Amino acid sequence: MTIKVGIIDYGMGNLRSVSNAVREISAEPGLVSDPEKLSDFDRLILPGVGAFPDAVTQLRKTGMDQALEEQVKSGKLILGLCLGMQLMCRGSEEGGYSKGLCWFDADVARFPEKLNLKVPHVGWNNLLPTKHHPLFRDLPDEPDVYFTHSFRVECNHQEDVLAWCDYGEPFAAIIGRNNIFGMQFHPEKSQRAGLTLLHNFIGEDICLKSA
Repeated sequence: MTIKVGIIDYGMGNLRSVSNAVREISAEPGLVSDPEKLSDFDRLILPGVGAFPDAVTQLRKTGMDQALEEQVKSGKLILGLCLGMQLMCRGSEEGGYSKGLCWFDADVARFPEKLNLKVPHVGWNNLLPTKHHPLFRDLPDEPDVYFTHSFRVECNHQEDVLAWCDYGEPFAAIIGRNNIFGMQFHPEKSQRAGLTLLHNFIGEDICLKSA
């Protein structure tokens, strides 16, 4: 049975690239902008490119925030990509403070000026997994993935961090709790490693709750 993957279309995502990546791993992508259609899909991906305040406003305007909350409670597997991962947090300081979806006890902050880093963080960096997890099946120990972001997620519970990336200092690159996961990078642009991560999330033979 082909797994149906709903890609949330709220006007803020790199939808074509994500759809192509899902199709590449033999799953069936579908764009979904109607909150009532979320239950039609086996997995959900919340992508995101742009500003946190605009994105969360759009989710609330369309009622997608409440519909996604119901899907979280139902146990459906949901993956946030880049800005999508940040939206899963309590809030972000981008453009002043904006409240997020509050699925993770975490906040989104800009890279500290004290680190003297080039921001946004753009390019290829290694993932540093914190534990054995089904997401990392068939990957090398420290796979390279592609980042482009100015803000990072700061988790209050370190057990929610499945992988770090070191950019000046470690920051959360993959987070996960029960049926919800986030990747700060773009797996759809991360070649073989990214496709493997998506395959492991989507694959019907995997149980991510086992971590």
